[in-house]
Amino acid sequence: MTMLAARLGHPIVVSGPADEHLLHIGRDELPRAVETLSEAGARHVMLLGVDERGLDADGDLAVEEVMALPDGPLVRLRAALDPANPTHPAITPLLPAAQWDEREAYDLFGIVPAGHPDPRPLVHHEPRPGEPPALLKVGPALSVEPAAPRTPFHAFVAHGEGVYELPVGPIHAGVIEPGHFRFSAVGESVLHLDARLFYTHRGIEKLVEGRNFESALAIAERACGVDTVTHATAFSRAVERLTATEVPARAVKARVLLAEMERLYNHVGDLGNMCAGVGFNPGISRLGWAKERLLRLNEGLTGHRYLTSTVAPGGLRRDLDPAGVAALDVAILDLDREVRGIVRGLVRSDGFMSRLHATGIVPLATARRLGALGVAARASGDAADLRLDRPAEGYTGMELEIATHTAGDAAARFHVRTHEVATSARLVRELAAHLPAGPVRVPLAQPAAPGASTLAGAEGPRGASWVWLMAGRDNTVERFHLRTASFANWPVVAAAVPGNLVPDFPLINKSFELCYACTDR
Repeated sequence: MTMLAARLGHPIVVSGPADEHLLHIGRDELPRAVETLSEAGARHVMLLGVDERGLDADGDLAVEEVMALPDGPLVRLRAALDPANPTHPAITPLLPAAQWDEREAYDLFGIVPAGHPDPRPLVHHEPRPGEPPALLKVGPALSVEPAAPRTPFHAFVAHGEGVYELPVGPIHAGVIEPGHFRFSAVGESVLHLDARLFYTHRGIEKLVEGRNFESALAIAERACGVDTVTHATAFSRAVERLTATEVPARAVKARVLLAEMERLYNHVGDLGNMCAGVGFNPGISRLGWAKERLLRLNEGLTGHRYLTSTVAPGGLRRDLDPAGVAALDVAILDLDREVRGIVRGLVRSDGFMSRLHATGIVPLATARRLGALGVAARASGDAADLRLDRPAEGYTGMELEIATHTAGDAAARFHVRTHEVATSARLVRELAAHLPAGPVRVPLAQPAAPGASTLAGAEGPRGASWVWLMAGRDNTVERFHLRTASFANWPVVAAAVPGNLVPDFPLINKSFELCYACTDR
């Protein structure tokens, strides 16, 4: 922080735990602070709006940028704003990974990122002039200025001789969530892709305001149907940090087991989806059956095929079923062998692999510039993984090799997934054989201080998802923000498509296999 203080030209006050520093800075200092931390190797975690005025009459409307220093703490740069003129210099020109975060804060808080290269609406497709932003606090004692008129949404398209527009969606022919993709192409060669999502925005962050932690969790973990363990774990860890709660050893290891089961069934299913992207039916059917077997194992463990309502603040809602745990060793070993055999057959198929090689390339520089996470990052050579970078309880001391590839294409994403399937299968078998005895849940150790805030992350199948949480009165939620790996990776998909053929898009899309629902939230 000494370097940052020198760059800003004045001392800075640091508060928070050793692994999480909260710095209050001026709004005009935000770009300099971001640039300084970026030069030190810090990565973008999230940017969000914060309105404390409903909790405290002297509270601020603020914007907060969170960055993670390598082998260092999370740094939270909070800049107070004038409610009558809630604007700050955009950091996207310095940190392109924050591009959607700033647009989202503009939509939901009316916080204007001055100088943003793409100020179009993101969440609200057609903002209503004069209507207060959805997450801004309103009330007789709060001064709220009408939202500034937004730039109307116009798709970015390429122009030139022979260039045409190809709109796809938001309603698709297959069983797929709504998203609109507008291609600029010459013949079948794509010049540019403009992706528009948020057709399924449910207002989850508003829905949890004022709820106690238990009922808020039920909403937070359902932001996505296939990342329930990831999001429930991140939310629970945030609550546990606010309340200084130490989770029992059995629950710690059980959470890791569940996280790896979630990674397993997602990756196996995603490998099958990549087969669907090229119309390779044997891979679709065989990997689809392997995923179904994993879902049945999930049900035997927890009573739910998608592991919902299992992780909770303080540990687990209930213990894992002993018979379900006992069945994992042989079942996972057999399934791992089967998936390896299927993958060998796919790799030996020149017709299948030729569609993947050199398709949807994301160079390492692009992956880092746009903040790619998970498989999308590791397939481009970036080994970022919260399980090792910031080992959460349960992963410390475990043998965990992070697979990377350098090609950055669909084939690289295929190979990274196959390696992670094998790693997760091994971890599940080890954990099932050595789960410690004891309770699986403890009460929260102390009440969360109103106005206290923290954040916690979890590495899911698509990468790191983060929860930012501010406590209200009586262990309620004052502000909740979920930044999912899918939200982070969608701009990377748009960057991967130009230079490919239009028929390659389904394969490229499936090679990332992102979720629309937890992006939209």
